[in-house]
Amino acid sequence: MASESGVLYTGVTNDLERRATQHRQKLVPGFTARYNVQKLLYYELYGDIRRAIAREKQIKGWVRKRKVALIESVNPSWNDLAIELHKARSESLQNPGTPREILRPGNWDSE
Repeated sequence: MASESGVLYTGVTNDLERRATQHRQKLVPGFTARYNVQKLLYYELYGDIRRAIAREKQIKGWVRKRKVALIESVNPSWNDLAIELHKARSESLQNPGTPREILRPGNWDSE
């Protein structure tokens, strides 16, 4: 996630849409509220929380330039992906059984 001024935040959650909303509405005090981090720019999905946490730690250890390159590899315009998540969820609730497109970059486990 990022602020309008470009402050970056990396986190892990079991409910991405809920967590993005919490950050946007500043419901959780801390870094994201203090630095106005509200835009979801990139995400990865994992079925195993241990792998998700390991990936979070990996990304947090990167320099900013590498994080920006990762974001821009799938979202070069820095669009707020939470908006697309919300639309996809609304559409799937209205049309059960309709496949949802998931934004997922290539295999990052090898890095």
